[in-house]
Amino acid sequence: MARIDNQKLSEILLKEKYLNENALEKALPEAERRGVSLQTILVEGGFLTRDLLGQAIAEHYGVPYADLNSRPPEADLVNLLPEDVARGLEAVVFQKTPKLVVATGDPEQSDLKKKLEAALKTKEFSLAFSLTEDIESAFVHYRKPLETRFAQLASSGVRMVADLLDTIFADAALLRASDVHIEPHEKQTLVRFRIDGVLHDAGHIPREYHDSLINRIKVLSKLRTDEHKEIQDGTIHWRLDGHNVEFRVSIAPIYDGEKAVLRVLAYYVRGLTLHDLGFGASHLETVEMTAKKPFGMILASGPTGSGKTTTLYAIAKLLNTPDINITTIEDPVEYKIDGVNHIQVNADYGLTFAKGLKSIVRQDPDIILVGEIRDNETAEIAINAALTGHLMLSTLHANDAATSIPRLMEMGVEPFLVASTVEIIVAQRLVRRICESCRLSFSLTADQLKELYPILEKPFGKNAKHTLYKGRGCPACQNTGYSGRVGVFEILSASTELRELILKRPTISEIYALEDRQGIKSMFEDGIDKVKSGVTTLDEILRVARPRGK
Repeated sequence: MARIDNQKLSEILLKEKYLNENALEKALPEAERRGVSLQTILVEGGFLTRDLLGQAIAEHYGVPYADLNSRPPEADLVNLLPEDVARGLEAVVFQKTPKLVVATGDPEQSDLKKKLEAALKTKEFSLAFSLTEDIESAFVHYRKPLETRFAQLASSGVRMVADLLDTIFADAALLRASDVHIEPHEKQTLVRFRIDGVLHDAGHIPREYHDSLINRIKVLSKLRTDEHKEIQDGTIHWRLDGHNVEFRVSIAPIYDGEKAVLRVLAYYVRGLTLHDLGFGASHLETVEMTAKKPFGMILASGPTGSGKTTTLYAIAKLLNTPDINITTIEDPVEYKIDGVNHIQVNADYGLTFAKGLKSIVRQDPDIILVGEIRDNETAEIAINAALTGHLMLSTLHANDAATSIPRLMEMGVEPFLVASTVEIIVAQRLVRRICESCRLSFSLTADQLKELYPILEKPFGKNAKHTLYKGRGCPACQNTGYSGRVGVFEILSASTELRELILKRPTISEIYALEDRQGIKSMFEDGIDKVKSGVTTLDEILRVARPRGK
């Protein structure tokens, strides 16, 4: 974000009345305690949205605010500035008519206008302010094909494999990939990135460099370089533009050699708040109210990769204050939160979820986060902890909120214990967001909608025509029509009626019927709301959810 110190930002926000003194008195000490910028605390804590923060800083500099997050600049605009100049000045051209406008994170930096005049070869431009992370996202347009950069590295002959791996890492962070796949084939090695849940080819490199590349990964992640027949796991810590990026490494032998998959645990996920995840106003209020209870259990359910842990981390960050002791036990520890005690499961040393959880209870915690309840022993200890004055956060593999209750009972937890402890179940899936740079609307008649999507019953009402949205495809979204992901949620709160029903060991159908009576919105219905508001598409919703009971 912008290069402005905490004290100066406090003065700006107070002067322009974006925040009051009470809010700053809470946020400033927290920023100092965690050693992060005030801007980070304000956004993560929900004191200010990113847009309001950007507007406030822009007013201080006396320039307009450029919201590059909502309106990312096109490639032809970005490339008006050479890459080295753009990165050096933290600047990007985002508007061409009626005259050029350059967004920067620091409009007062030395010789800015002189350097821009030399690069743009004109004095006819004006300045705007944008948050640094949005400017850096625009640098994706400088990315050249992996093959092109490989040829440049090969011609230089210096630190060939090391620079190649750095290039792959930089691309992964730039494109906000969640995983990097380095796959050996007979004649070449394929590099793929998982972006917004979908794998994309990032490029190819000659097969003869594959073994050296894997060896480099092993060295950085402190794995055995002489082992080629067993699966190995490790971690690489890497730094990009002042940010720490962690890669969780898995290397496995396949037919053509060793394949490496690197999970990207990056800075652009750590700052996510509950609002960023896609919770609607009513869902957000329910989760926040429940999280403030002194004890009980909050469960996030869904399959692997549905964002359950991210949701629990967002709740933990909401509750993370100096007077609260939060301890987690995870496998693996996904992200480090300042002020939170993280414990890594290690089966080789006998540190399982169950044994670790027993120890945590003796560590005087207020809040416990268990990465996953997967067996009877862990479930019983977690339930007992929730009964004895602790707030318990955990994940569970279940299809939806209703099926989470029988799932606990299948693990041997007595119904009265489930009824006494579970406060809320958040079921979720992730869908891709429509790219805001190329989003367009189109209309379908009710008959067309029914023909294309026969599973839909009455989600759009009785209108003769319905407006839907899609992404046309543009450079900003790699021509996919999607950029980023958002959650669709179902939230089942433990009402008196639900607790009484649990005591009777209900079937899933009986819980569904209760949800219908209480007007609880299903994941599918939450998704339909996001379709109507232009956040995602019907195809994305139908990929992950169905109407309740179907």
